[in-house]
Amino acid sequence: MERDDQRKIERLGTLLRSMRRGVAFTGAGLSTGSGIPDFRSPGGLWTRHRPIDFDSFLSSAESRREAWRRKFAIDDATNGAAPNAAHRAVARLVEQGGIATVVTQNIDGLHQASGVTGEKLIELHGNGTYATCLDCGARHELAEIRPGFEATGEPPACRICGGFVKSATISFGQPMPAEAMRRAQDAAREADVFLVLGSSLVVYPAAALPVSAKQAGAALVIANREPTDLDPIADLVLRTDLVALLAPFA
Repeated sequence: MERDDQRKIERLGTLLRSMRRGVAFTGAGLSTGSGIPDFRSPGGLWTRHRPIDFDSFLSSAESRREAWRRKFAIDDATNGAAPNAAHRAVARLVEQGGIATVVTQNIDGLHQASGVTGEKLIELHGNGTYATCLDCGARHELAEIRPGFEATGEPPACRICGGFVKSATISFGQPMPAEAMRRAQDAAREADVFLVLGSSLVVYPAAALPVSAKQAGAALVIANREPTDLDPIADLVLRTDLVALLAPFA
């Protein structure tokens, strides 16, 4: 390891030990170590099963059928994914009180599986481990939906009101959840350290959160394998594997 890299890791350790209102902002790069592919990986799952945009889902029964076909194909390919050492490190820092809030762009439920729950976790893009009715909001479990879909090929309808049932994720063209964004913005402004972990910071408005934190006085740390547009304003930039970087803190 080069001396500069060692100094960066030592500085990261100092920040992690000293923070009291830390925010972990996590993206797809945190879950690649669990076998879940990054959205932009060439030839990956998301290339072959690109999500259906929200307007198409609402307007076309065929699009709804295709959305569910792609959803279950992706689930089959990622079945068995478990939290990796990076997830466990984040959970440990939450448990110890250094991280006050985890804001995630991920929909895989691995933060919950690692032990981060309730008011400590904000899911900006929803959660792909269950579904909801777009009309009444009723929760539907995927294991209950799938047999009927595979038997008939018809998209599921809400058992309560008959409305469209959709994976509880935010699709392209679907409004961001206002309450989740408000909570995330509040957490960013209150943070003493803002940790970007595995996000390329290209999806807005979520990618504006590190800027808000920095402007409010937080130390901004960006740990991502590839450069981001916000690297120039960060106090610390680490371009490395997140599992290797965070495993000592798990």
